[in-house]
Amino acid sequence: MRKVIGIGETVLDIIFRDEQPISAVPGGSTFNAIISLGRSGVPTSFISETGNDRVGQMILRFLEENGCDASAVNVYPDSKSPLSLAFLNERNDADYIFYKDHPNDRLDFNYPEVHQDDLVLFGSYYALNPVIRPQVKEFLDYARQHGAILYYDVNFRAAHQHEVMKLTPNLLENFELADIVRGSAEDFEILFKKHSADDVYRSQIMFYTRKFIYTQAADTVELRADGGLSKQYPVLPVKTVSTIGAGDNFNAGLLFGIIREGIMRSHIDRGLSEQQWDSIIGSALQFSAEVCGNLHNNVSTAFGDERKKEL
Repeated sequence: MRKVIGIGETVLDIIFRDEQPISAVPGGSTFNAIISLGRSGVPTSFISETGNDRVGQMILRFLEENGCDASAVNVYPDSKSPLSLAFLNERNDADYIFYKDHPNDRLDFNYPEVHQDDLVLFGSYYALNPVIRPQVKEFLDYARQHGAILYYDVNFRAAHQHEVMKLTPNLLENFELADIVRGSAEDFEILFKKHSADDVYRSQIMFYTRKFIYTQAADTVELRADGGLSKQYPVLPVKTVSTIGAGDNFNAGLLFGIIREGIMRSHIDRGLSEQQWDSIIGSALQFSAEVCGNLHNNVSTAFGDERKKEL
């Protein structure tokens, strides 16, 4: 079966409600998606780094327990694993504080095998960080040359707003490399002061790719795609416990849908039909709704077991 290769950060998410910690789970944007895909029966591999401590050991064990190849996760002996504090508000949305103790950002890894029609998920600050950019870009080029489908989740935090000018060349390069770009309304407001899917698509995205997904938290998902396709998708109703991981699992569900529907590199190049988009975005919304109903960053094993039957 085709596999999904993720490249991104690892953290331990400590979740607070009413100023009290209520949960601590391994996390990271791409990491969360990879775990959910592994639980859903998709072969996965993860490229990252972590510290040589109990948190790092927990993260590696969690990857392996969920069927992910963690051989490209580099463990640095002289650093501590990053932490993220997530404070839930009354709507169960989170504000974050990040703690990172790596003495130097660096990324050393052996490339996992990439085959034609495999999928690569990348995004967040990790995909922009100037210090590790050469290694990240080199791997993305390698994956593209080997016929992989590249999916980019912008996921740009307000904490890096002061770096927008410096990071813009890397951002535009990511748009150019990606086959599909997804970003939230918040991402594009921070980056470009743009407030609608059409404004973002026409001014920033369509020059690079004609496959663009614009998410708006609990509001509709907007699609802009080949052939002038423009469509809205309502999010699924769910009793929200936490929105942490909602976007990450949207990504997981969309990639799951691409594999389930047998969508290959050649289909991506030609442009997907409206029916194909309906199917894969429906899958994305299903994964996202599932994760909002619990305090974990991933879909449940029961949900994943049901998805395995679809492959």
